[in-house]
Amino acid sequence: MGEFDAAGEIVSGALLGRAVERRHGETRGDGHGEHGGLCLNCGTSLVGPHCHRCGQVGHVHRTIGAIGHELLHGVVHFEGKLWRTLPMLVLRPGELTRRYIHGERAHFVSPMAMFLFSVFTMFAVLQIMGVSPPAEVGTTEQFRSGLSFALEQTKDALTDAQSDRAKAEPGSERAAKLDKRIAGLNDELKKLEAVPVSLNNTRLIGDKFTTGWHRLDKGIEKANKNPGLALYKLQANSYKFSWALIPLSIPFVWLLFAWRRRYHGYDHAVFVTYSLAFMSLLFIVLTIAGAVGVSMGWLATVGLIVPPIHIFFQMKGAYRLRGWNAALRTFVLLHLITLVVLLFGLLLLGLGLVG
Repeated sequence: MGEFDAAGEIVSGALLGRAVERRHGETRGDGHGEHGGLCLNCGTSLVGPHCHRCGQVGHVHRTIGAIGHELLHGVVHFEGKLWRTLPMLVLRPGELTRRYIHGERAHFVSPMAMFLFSVFTMFAVLQIMGVSPPAEVGTTEQFRSGLSFALEQTKDALTDAQSDRAKAEPGSERAAKLDKRIAGLNDELKKLEAVPVSLNNTRLIGDKFTTGWHRLDKGIEKANKNPGLALYKLQANSYKFSWALIPLSIPFVWLLFAWRRRYHGYDHAVFVTYSLAFMSLLFIVLTIAGAVGVSMGWLATVGLIVPPIHIFFQMKGAYRLRGWNAALRTFVLLHLITLVVLLFGLLLLGLGLVG
């Protein structure tokens, strides 16, 4: 069932992307309309295969097969533009961003359509690969109960070992084994006794502290009580709120060009959305590579090196910056991204865990 759900996610992403894409640089309709007559939607006289006023196709199919045709046409037509956009998104992101901003819309998948498709595909891949945090790790109280049981068992074992050691002949092989066991149990006991302090220190926010945002405080409370379930719900719901990364990121990119009036919010939105789409696709590639056996060292290296390089070249090409200028802004933006991720995490806690 996971594979069927994942396939549905990919098709949904393509269709959502296609729904957005139809308004970016394309004429509407399938090119098979009839000249003459009136538009069945708005009543305008037709002068071509589709209405020049509302965009509806002139010839409307009323067969059951038309539904399948719409589905196939939406996915395949989107895919055609996708293969023209992907190489530029990967190899020449700055040029893609600049050309789209300056009006070349018909050749490329729009930023939002690309983002929707990449996010849906990413979560479909995660579903297929079975990548998800465990939901049944128990609540914090259950963990404390298990910890107390482990402490009692370790103390009892230590007491028995010390009793046996007192009866053992000094210098014997049995005495040496018991000394080694006692030392190991003492080390284990120290680690277990230190866990409650560590557990208290790693709570998201203390019990008596409130942020003032009721939904966020409630989400943090739930996360503290059951961390495993919280992580599971955050992953399950994060794609629903992934769009929030766009408005969260735009102001920080704007700060980098606040004194340059020729760049506007729309320019930054295109930059951010294409960049997020690429990062989602990169995550897909790394996930698949890990599943086929690529070492974590290589995956970590690629994951750390590729994003800054991509942001550098996209910024350099999109805003026509010199190398040192783009490098400086990339350095600043990488630090600002940490704040964006933090804000997004808080948003998920407030919206994704309540309800």
